[in-house]
Amino acid sequence: MSRQEEMEARLVEENYKITQPRRIILKTLLELQEKHFTAEEVYSRLRQEGAGVGLATVYRTLEVLCKIGILNSLNLDEESRCYELEDVDDHHHHLICLGCGEIKEFSDEMIKDFMKHIEDEYNYKVTDHLLKYYGYCSKCRQAGEGNEGGEEEISPK
Repeated sequence: MSRQEEMEARLVEENYKITQPRRIILKTLLELQEKHFTAEEVYSRLRQEGAGVGLATVYRTLEVLCKIGILNSLNLDEESRCYELEDVDDHHHHLICLGCGEIKEFSDEMIKDFMKHIEDEYNYKVTDHLLKYYGYCSKCRQAGEGNEGGEEEISPK
């Protein structure tokens, strides 16, 4: 079964119809799967391809896909959000630059160890978590962003 067929099956399992616009949006998401994307980027790509799918339909579809676990949503700030396809084999976290909006993914064994500690310490079974660090990338820091308040610039070693 292809990835698109898996996503369509998931929609059906959750009692959503497989409409032609949803099918086209899923195809586009698979083309964008190697990056984080906004609703506007999906819509722009659909327009370039001549698909007659409106921006409101894109937004509604992305929200449905988040709700049923096909997409993850990342709030970059109060006004913007981006998405990524859920990948159960590649759990990762995000570094989000407040200057340019760049998003970097990372994984760290210390975070996994900390989660295990939380489970043991509080007799709790963690089923999911989301970790985002906000700050300034090296390019933005070099351009003077993120150094307000008299803080000294941090340079990588």
